[in-house]
Amino acid sequence: MNVDHPTTLASMRPRFEGANIRTWIGFKHLLYLVEEGVLQWFREQGMGPQLLFREYGLGLEIIDSSALLVALMDVDDLVVAETAFKQSNEFSVRLLLKRGESDAASVKAKVRVALIPEKGVSDRKPLPDVVAPWISRIPAEINSPSETSDLHLTSGQSVKSSLTPPGSRAFLWSWCARYFHCQYSDRVQHSAYIRALEEVVDRFLADRGISVARLLKEYAWIPVVSRVRVQLVADAHMEETIHTTFVVEDVMKGIMFDGRMDCYVQRGDKLVHTATARILHGYAISAGERAGQLTELDQATLDALTAETRS
Repeated sequence: MNVDHPTTLASMRPRFEGANIRTWIGFKHLLYLVEEGVLQWFREQGMGPQLLFREYGLGLEIIDSSALLVALMDVDDLVVAETAFKQSNEFSVRLLLKRGESDAASVKAKVRVALIPEKGVSDRKPLPDVVAPWISRIPAEINSPSETSDLHLTSGQSVKSSLTPPGSRAFLWSWCARYFHCQYSDRVQHSAYIRALEEVVDRFLADRGISVARLLKEYAWIPVVSRVRVQLVADAHMEETIHTTFVVEDVMKGIMFDGRMDCYVQRGDKLVHTATARILHGYAISAGERAGQLTELDQATLDALTAETRS
């Protein structure tokens, strides 16, 4: 790999699937566009994921992405992903909206990648020197979140009692890592955790009696995400059960709530921490003159967000 062109531009449009409320695009599909920008950077360097796998036996894996969502994106927007190589395995990505003669930034993101030696690839070519520092056996080798820990189950302790003990405000949801959550025939990929974050928040809100459908119908509120980060901590594998918790850790000025997702797989008496995520979430008005503007949360909503876990 010869980084002669450290910045690439890729034109694209958001997927129709991401326009769930009106024609605005949700955070999950914004992060998908960020991922596409990074992949295009590798392709333009002559090191797309197909070539890396077939010739060098390497899996290209996103291990950490963080994004600041600064402007609404619509389903028909033409988007330019500006991806810049920064240092080591780090990239910055801006999603620019092409509106008339001007460009407006919709998303500002940072992404870290790893190149993982894969099984079942013969006749591997010698690795280019510039690639060597990116090689990792597991995400944690080059991705060290500040708060990660495995949990040990004591005698008589269940996954539920461990992850949602008495007095906890955490919500627990478990799901099976199907093949379509995985990449390279084995590992749960970064985008699967993005999907899990979207779903666990939705399930948490419904469990607390403030589902998206209810608030949309009764208040004309729609969920809005301002900031999100998803980090891989350790490998999770196909058909393992991913035990996923979500908890609201803080409410900011009665407008936004800061939530955290953590994912674990059980191996023996240990819950192995595989991923962690943070999301800054609020609500915007969906109709009328103030459509798209943030709204203040009422006391009933605040109480629901911070209630203790029900048995």
